[in-house]
Amino acid sequence: MTGTVIEFDEGRGVGTIEAGAARHFFHCTQIADGTRAIHVGQAVEFSVVPGRLGDWEAAAIVKQDV
Repeated sequence: MTGTVIEFDEGRGVGTIEAGAARHFFHCTQIADGTRAIHVGQAVEFSVVPGRLGDWEAAAIVKQDV
């Protein structure tokens, strides 16, 4: 899937990706390049996996060149 990071809390390491009408929570450990930060507005490619709270979460997040 592709989407855009719409929020990221660097202190907590959590954020949200918007992909069409869907929004997916993510944790910074899911950023594929090993960094622990990502910018709001960053285009990304990602997978979705079942989350700990029952919703789908983003995983294997790859930053895309804009």
